[in-house]
Amino acid sequence: GPATIDQLIDKGFVDGISDLFSLTKEQLLTLDKVKDKSADNILAALNACKAQNLDKLLNSFGIRNVGEKAATLICEVYDSIEAVMGASAEELSAIDGIGPIIADSVVKFFETDGARHLIESLRAAGVNMAYKSSRVSKKLQGKTLVVTGTLPTLSRDEANALIEANGGKAAGSVSKKTSFVVAGENAGSKLTKAKELGVPVISEEELFSMLN
Repeated sequence: GPATIDQLIDKGFVDGISDLFSLTKEQLLTLDKVKDKSADNILAALNACKAQNLDKLLNSFGIRNVGEKAATLICEVYDSIEAVMGASAEELSAIDGIGPIIADSVVKFFETDGARHLIESLRAAGVNMAYKSSRVSKKLQGKTLVVTGTLPTLSRDEANALIEANGGKAAGSVSKKTSFVVAGENAGSKLTKAKELGVPVISEEELFSMLN
């Protein structure tokens, strides 16, 4: 907590974020109210942070307009910190769900000397700088799907998760940008709108076929 951080700073153990990952058990045991088990827990938590996925790290930088979702969207396209730092505002804004405001914030952040120094110090401390996607495939990449009605085997949440796991975007409403509408029984206004806009309507079985 804050009291522990204050003690670490006062004792000269920590000057920046990266110093946290170089702490030793001996240093921690010199702090008030930190016993053997507490020191082990702190070190285990820090090691877990070092190994976390790049999108979590990117989100932790506190970049203006960049939250957890935006960080993940960026890392799905640029899977290393070098790739993220090397991307232009135009390239970042082309990512579905990002746009020019977020892209500009990311570029401006990494242009600062402070950010570059932070990256180098975190790298030296052994912090993971790569992204491993949780997606199963990219078969639906670039496609937006909307699920409506009751599907034979999948709940709506399960269907949306399946779409996203295969690189697609699961949307809640139908528009001209919708690639497919996955329709089950008792599909309502979304199915009607899809037909009006000429959006292809597929079944759950056809969705499975697209992924196999």
